[in-house]
Amino acid sequence: MFEAEIHVTLKKSVLDPQGDTVKGALATLGFQGVTDCRIGKFMVLRLAEQDPARAKTQVDEMCRKLLANPVIEDYVFRITEVVE
Repeated sequence: MFEAEIHVTLKKSVLDPQGDTVKGALATLGFQGVTDCRIGKFMVLRLAEQDPARAKTQVDEMCRKLLANPVIEDYVFRITEVVE
């Protein structure tokens, strides 16, 4: 069994108004050192797969087909084996 941690964020070329709002709010609260803020999604999936290569392929396909919009979003993921 494997666990996948997936991070999805807007591409750098895409404006992030929510991130800009958070950055401004942090500045208002006195956190002046924040130079950029990007908002994204974080997902954790458990896979009933025994082969790490197949697990990686499946997660990549899930991201391309559903979990991320490849036109405006980037994604990265990490696969770890779950020992129960």
